[in-house]
Amino acid sequence: MKKQSSLKRRAFFVDDRAVKRLRRSLGVKSDSEAVRLAIDFADDMKRFWNFMDRTRGTLEPESFSEPQG
Repeated sequence: MKKQSSLKRRAFFVDDRAVKRLRRSLGVKSDSEAVRLAIDFADDMKRFWNFMDRTRGTLEPESFSEPQG
């Protein structure tokens, strides 16, 4: 998990079954930890896809080779 900055209490509604599925898939014990990890994951994925969009088409064909091994 990323370095935690300040935590702030929020009030919102979530689907209880979705949180239970999330807890199981992430292997965490608390709802709050599952939600924090999911938010971090969503942010990481958005940053990744933004990077992919920005760098699309910048590699020349066959500019890298397959690892030997």
